[in-house]
Amino acid sequence: MSLSSTSVLTSCQELAFSALRGSENVFVTGGAGSGKSFLIRYFLREKANSEFPVLASTGAAAVLIGGRTFHSFFGLGILEGGVEATVEKAARNRQVVRRLKKISGFIVDEVSMLSGETLRAAEIICRRVRDSELPWGGLRMVAVGDFAQLPPVERPGSARRGWAFLDPVWQWSGFNLHYLRTQTRCRDEEFMRMLRYIRDGVVNSEVKDYLNARVGQPPEDFDGTRLFPRRDETERFNLMKLESLKGVVHKFDTIFSGEARALETLKKYAPIPDSLSLKEGALVMLRQNDPQQRWVNGSQGVVEKIQPHRLQIRLLNGRMIDIEKASFSLLDAEGEPVAAAVNFPVSLAWASTIHKAQGATLDRMAVNLSQLWEPGQAYVALSRLTSGADLCVEKWEARSIRVDPSVVEFYRKALEATQGNNACAAPF
Repeated sequence: MSLSSTSVLTSCQELAFSALRGSENVFVTGGAGSGKSFLIRYFLREKANSEFPVLASTGAAAVLIGGRTFHSFFGLGILEGGVEATVEKAARNRQVVRRLKKISGFIVDEVSMLSGETLRAAEIICRRVRDSELPWGGLRMVAVGDFAQLPPVERPGSARRGWAFLDPVWQWSGFNLHYLRTQTRCRDEEFMRMLRYIRDGVVNSEVKDYLNARVGQPPEDFDGTRLFPRRDETERFNLMKLESLKGVVHKFDTIFSGEARALETLKKYAPIPDSLSLKEGALVMLRQNDPQQRWVNGSQGVVEKIQPHRLQIRLLNGRMIDIEKASFSLLDAEGEPVAAAVNFPVSLAWASTIHKAQGATLDRMAVNLSQLWEPGQAYVALSRLTSGADLCVEKWEARSIRVDPSVVEFYRKALEATQGNNACAAPF
């Protein structure tokens, strides 16, 4: 199928799309809201999932994008025994062998959350199984993500962050870097400038003045989402707000089906609760992208009417929508559904954790930027918004705005190396 991307993609996305249609390994990166996910969805219109699967770095991401996890696809488990033992076990797994011989390439979503050790094990498996000394055994790898956002989960005892780009496998993969710098989420120039500073871990007088000017408690009638660092704070706040509403509570139990072990995993990662409690007037967040693009994952709205099989929601942009129940599936390593969860694709949205908000676009937000512990956590929180005009900072501290220096250095070197080859590879 031939696609024309004229007027659909930004100029940065156009360049990256051309590379994606080529034969090289590609790394698509850029700040939050630069259209990485949209570009990949656009590219995949030309690809069959059986030929070019999408692999997610985490279980939660896999459920949201309808894909498989990187670990399950390559038979990595938890890398018990280290890389060598993991490779030996996976290379003897007939299903892994069959999968790797059937595909022509794959996409890794949110690659920043995969450690270099994990990538290295998968790359060696590919070469071993496909009997080729080419990088990834001759398979095309498309990596997508932003190392300035949330880092990989470390194994206990790790001495340093295991960023994928610090491992020799990154250079060996020979990625064609495409940095998307055109903002598709945000049009607020001042806010974008602050985000660039914060992404870089810079807390200068501009950033201080900007955040201080927005410090305060949200008004009583605040109809946006509050972001908290921890889940217990989030759940308590949502329950308190729901109880404060007048009216009848409507409970919708999520219908789960599938294998027992898979169900346990799905319940852990599904973006919807086991039981959804709603009242008319409740603020909710949509947890799926709408194929007709009426809303995106993270869009917020107020429940106007509740029926057994339909919710009427007034989005914060004023649009009225009707939504029905939807299915969230967990796929096995073969891409077959092994568990499903069916319910309305919404969650209470008075509050969310920063981690769960990654990938979402929020309309209005109040955020607590104190006592953060992860590099990129403050940037992830703030970059959910479309405009700084809709930002309320409950409190903040400079030490919460942090970035791993190795990430800054990685992008500096990578972007310098690509200047002239990629017109959009400009410093962020």
